[in-house]
Amino acid sequence: MSTPYPFTAIVGQDDLRLGLLLNAVSPAVGGVLVRGEKGTAKSTAVRALAALMPEVSVVPGCRFSCDPASPDPACPDGPHAEAAGVSRAARTVELPVGASEDRLVGALDIERALSEGVKAFEPGLLADAHRGILYVDEVNLLHDHLVDLLLDAAAMGASYVEREGVSVRHAARFLLVGTMNPEEGELRPQLLDRFGLTVEVSASRDTDERVEVVRRRLAYDDDPEGFAARWAEEETALRERIAAARALLPRVVLGDGVLRQIAATCAAFEVDGMRADIVMARTATALAAWAGREEVTADDVRQAALLALPHRRRRNPFDAPGLDEDKLDQTLDEAGPQENNDGDDDPDPGPDGGGDGGGGGGVPPQADGDRTPPTAEDDDTPSQAPDSAPDAPGRSAGAEQQPVAAAEPFRTKMLSVPGLGEGAAGRRSRARTAHGRTTGAVRPQGALTKLHLSATVQAAAPHQRARGRSGRGLVVRRDDLRQATREGREGNLVLFVVDASGSMAARQRMSAVKGAVLSLLLDAYQRRDKVGLVTFRGKEAEVALPPTSSVDAAAARLESLPTGGRTPLAAGLLKAHDVLRVERLRDPSRRPLLVVVTDGRATGGPEPVALAGRAARLHQAEGTASVVVDCESGYVRLGLAGELARELGGTAVTLDELRADSIAGLVKDVTAAGRAA
Repeated sequence: MSTPYPFTAIVGQDDLRLGLLLNAVSPAVGGVLVRGEKGTAKSTAVRALAALMPEVSVVPGCRFSCDPASPDPACPDGPHAEAAGVSRAARTVELPVGASEDRLVGALDIERALSEGVKAFEPGLLADAHRGILYVDEVNLLHDHLVDLLLDAAAMGASYVEREGVSVRHAARFLLVGTMNPEEGELRPQLLDRFGLTVEVSASRDTDERVEVVRRRLAYDDDPEGFAARWAEEETALRERIAAARALLPRVVLGDGVLRQIAATCAAFEVDGMRADIVMARTATALAAWAGREEVTADDVRQAALLALPHRRRRNPFDAPGLDEDKLDQTLDEAGPQENNDGDDDPDPGPDGGGDGGGGGGVPPQADGDRTPPTAEDDDTPSQAPDSAPDAPGRSAGAEQQPVAAAEPFRTKMLSVPGLGEGAAGRRSRARTAHGRTTGAVRPQGALTKLHLSATVQAAAPHQRARGRSGRGLVVRRDDLRQATREGREGNLVLFVVDASGSMAARQRMSAVKGAVLSLLLDAYQRRDKVGLVTFRGKEAEVALPPTSSVDAAAARLESLPTGGRTPLAAGLLKAHDVLRVERLRDPSRRPLLVVVTDGRATGGPEPVALAGRAARLHQAEGTASVVVDCESGYVRLGLAGELARELGGTAVTLDELRADSIAGLVKDVTAAGRAA
C-alpha cells in the first residue's frame, strides 16, 4: 500500500482543510463538496484525511462493519453474539464515476434466491464505506441512477437492495466527500443540497507559496516514506486535536441567541428548506469544539454560513455560488445577542491552529453590470430592414459590435431525437436504459442485473419434469434467467450553431436570440445533455465551446459573443459537421441534436447559398437530427430558415413557437429523415 501524502504538508487551501476537519470532528455536519480547477490538491487532501480519522471498533468477521457496542439487528451477517470488537482504521472508499449499480449497492444471487430461497448477497461500496468516508471524485459526472441510490443511502443511513420481492438491507452511514471541476458541468440540485459544506479551491497566485508546493511534492515523489516521517509529529498532533474536539463536542452549548442568528441568516439569504439551518448549527458547534470552546459564538455562525450557504443560494444553473459578506455581517449584527458580538473570544477554525475566524469559505458577490452596446447593420442587410438599427457614430457598417445581454430565459418546448437510442441516461430522447418501464426480456449478456420474473418462469416451466422436480420449489438453471429490457430517456449531444453575423446584430433581435439559446441551454442542463457551441460571422466559423457537460461554460461563452460582419452559413455548418464527426468516434452511443440559430441568410464568397445547401445536405445524409430556430423578424419574411431546415432534413421553429407556453403549435419532434414540404 502506497504512503499517502501527509495532510499537514498541504500548502495553503485553508478552506479545504477546515471543511474536511470539521467533518472529521462532527460527521453529522453532512460531508463536504470541493469545487475547483484541476491540480489544486482536492483528491490529495481527501485521501490524506483518512489517516487522521479515529479507528473504529467492528464485529469480527462482519462484512458490514457493525459496531459491537450496538450491532445492527438487520445486518445480513447477523445476528451478532456478544463478542469483543476489533479495531481497524476508518476506510476511505472511492466510488468510480463509471461504477455499476451492483458495484455500489451490492449484488444478489437471483438464481439461488429463486431456487434455494437463500439471500446470497455480495456487499457493495456502500457497505465498505459504512462508518468511514465515501469519496466521489468528479461527482458531477456521476450517472443519474447512481446519484439516486447515493441520495437514498445518505438520507436514510441504510442501503436497500430489491430484486423481485427478495430484499436485503444494511446500515450505510458515511462521511460523503465529493470533488468536482465546475468546467465539466454542475451537480444536480438534490445532490448538491445533500452536501453539508462546500468549499471553493484555486491555485495560489503567490510565487513563494507555489514554490513551496512544488518543493514538497518533489520531495514526496522522491521518497514518500521519508517525507511522511518528517511530518509524523504534526500528523500526530492534528490527530490528537481531532480526538479532543470530538470528546468536547457533546458539551458545546448552542445558545438561543446564536440559534436565532442562524435562523435569521438562512431566512435573509432565502435558502430552500430547513437543511441549511440544521447544517449551520452543527457546523458552528463543530467550529467551537475545534477551537476548544464550550460555547458557540457569532464568529462561529459567520464561518458556518460561509461554508454551508453558498451552494444553497443558486437560483438557476448559471448562478455562481457565493455569499454577500456585507449582507451576512449586517444580518448577524441585527439578529445576534450583544454578548456574542462584544465577546473577546478569538475562534481558531484554521486546521493548523491559526487563522481568522471570519476568513474563507465564501465567494465574493459577482458584479452584474448592464451593458448597452451600440448597434450596427451588417453590410449585407438592407438599410430599410424593419429589424435593423442605425450605425453607431464613428462606426462603419459590418464592424464588430460589443456583446449584448441576453433576454430573460423561458421554458422551451421539448426537442427530441427520433428513434430508440442507447446513450447515457438523461431526460431527452427515448432509449434503452437500465431504469424505466419494462418493455421485454432477453437472455442476459454477462451478469444479470434486472430479472424479468415472468419470462424466467416461462423459460423454466417446460423443463421441470425433466429436471426431476418433486417439491414446491421451481428448479431454475442459469439458462432460464431472462434480463428485463427497459425503456427510459437518454441525454444527447446538443450542438448549437449560432449566427453572429451583422444580419443578427440589431440589438433587440440579438438579445432575443441569446435569450432563446440560453433557454435551450437551461433545458439541456435539466435533461442531462452534453452541449457544444459553434458560431459563425465575418469570413469563418469557430468552435466557441467544444462538446462538454458544463452548460455554465456555454452560457458564459454566449454572453460574451460579439456580432458583426457577413454570414458564412456554410462555414458554420461544415464546422459543426467536423465537431460531430469527432464526437461520433469518441462517444458513438450519444446521439446528436443539431440546433441552428439563424435567419437563414448566407453571404460572402462565391455562391454562398448553394454552398450552404450542400453543407446542410451532408448532415441530412448522415441522419443527424436537426432543428432550425428561425430568427427572422419584421413585416417582410423571406422564409430562408425554413428552406435551410428542409435541406437539413429537419424542421424549423420560430422564436415564438419555441416557447412551451406558445399556442403556435404542439411539441415538435425533430426528424432525421426529410419531411414532406
